[in-house]
Formats: sequence, C-alpha cells, structure tokens
Amino acid sequence: MIRTNIIDLIVRLALKEDVGVKDITSSAVIPPNLHLKADIEFKEDGVACGIGLVERVFRIVDDTIRFLPTVKDGEKVEKGREAAYIEGPAISILVAERTALNFLGRLSGISTLTRQFVDKVHGTKVKILDTRKTMPNLRVLEKYAVLMGGGANHRFGLYDQVLIKDNHLRILRNEPLVEIVERAKNKVLKNTVIGVEVKNLAELKEALKSRADYILLDNMSVEKIRECVAMRREIAPAMELEVSGGVNLDNVRAYAETGIERISIGAITHSAKQLDVSLDIVA
Repeated sequence: MIRTNIIDLIVRLALKEDVGVKDITSSAVIPPNLHLKADIEFKEDGVACGIGLVERVFRIVDDTIRFLPTVKDGEKVEKGREAAYIEGPAISILVAERTALNFLGRLSGISTLTRQFVDKVHGTKVKILDTRKTMPNLRVLEKYAVLMGGGANHRFGLYDQVLIKDNHLRILRNEPLVEIVERAKNKVLKNTVIGVEVKNLAELKEALKSRADYILLDNMSVEKIRECVAMRREIAPAMELEVSGGVNLDNVRAYAETGIERISIGAITHSAKQLDVSLDIVA
C-alpha cells in the first residue's frame, strides 16, 4: 500500500486546486449545522480502486465525517454497486465530493482496463506491465491501480532500472551494444535490472549476446515477434522478451501466445476511460 504521507500530500494538493479558500456556493446556500447521509455509487461495471484514497479525502476535509467503505480495491463491481456510505456535515461532504470522485473514477478506470488485458492473456505466462506514461505527480497512484487490476509494475522512474532505449543507442551508434550493457552493469548497483530496446532482428541478435536481463521488442508485428522468440531460443534461451507498442485488446492474446514473457502497455494508464461514479444524497 502507498505510504500515508504521500497520499495525504496528493490529496491536500488536489483539494487546494479544487476548493481554494472555500466552496463559496455551499457556504452561501447550505446551513452550516446541517448534517446529511450520502452514498457513492458505481454507474457502470468495472474494478474498484482508490477506496482508501477517497476516505482520506473526506477525513482531511472534515475528520468528523463517518465513512463506511463497502468494496475493496481490486474487487469487481457491477453497475449500481455502492462504494461507500457517508454521514456528516453537508458542506464538508460537498467540498470533498468532486476530488473524491475524480480519484475513484480515474483509478478504477485504470484497474478496469488493466483487468481486461490480464483476462485476455489468462493461461499464458505473460505479465501485463505498465509504463512511465502516467499523469505527472500521480504515478504512484496509477501504478497502484495497475496492481489492483492484476497487472505488474515496470520501472517507477529513471532511477530504479536501466533501460537502454533507441535514443541512447542513436547517441552511441558507433559502440557495440554488448559494451554499452557491460558499462551500465559496471556503473549501477549489483542487482539493478537492465533492459535493452531493439527494433529489428539484427539488433536483437546483438542484444542476445549481452548480459541484459530482458530485451524490449519495440513496435513489431506478431509474425516478427515469433521470429524473435525463435532467435532467442537459439542464442540465449534464458533471456526474457518484452513486447511494447501497438498492443491492444484485440491482438494482445496473439502476442502473448508467441512465447514472450512480458507485455508493457502505456494505454492502461494514459488512455484508460474514467469509470463513472457518483455521490448521491440519501433522502
């Protein structure tokens, strides 16, 4: 689970963005001593994510609010399912409403799309991975949502894994890839994972001779991936292969059945549809 101090920082910044000094509408028209009950409801099927974060939104706004969650992160939900029951000062609930729903809808959308990809490759050995294509300052939340959808996290940033990509290789185009990987190994901590991105069979052949931990096959067709798997089998059968680029729900199964181990998909974070959720006042 994400550390509480990180969650609180993100929540406070989000509330500052939305509320500013105060909710001038609610303050102007709602009696300050009015209490009410409300519930949060999913308006479509999906995978819930962000329930604890939503609770923190309400409690940071007003710690007298009672919040009773009725689902858990990672749980499949159907349209009409309640996510939580809330009771407390009316103005406080209205202040927290939009920020809470934005978090819940966004993260549940990511978990839902991730689960769709994971279900598509069920029965294969493939892991569905995220990428660094996340909203600035929300990466830790969005990668958590991927986990709740059954996916796995790729590197969190530029600091925790080495990934030698096409632009690195263009800059170092006159240097053998084996030597580039070896230099990287000598300059990072012993157990740091090292990956190499390749775009064709010639680059793959060279990468397979290196001491990289995995090779990323960038924007290749299913047919080309099969050739890559065959080459891997001959040269370095223990090397893991990752597919990235051009993968969608229609073709992910075909990619998974080629014999690769990993598929990284930027769309599960950058293009996930926000799940429709609402807060309804209970009469």
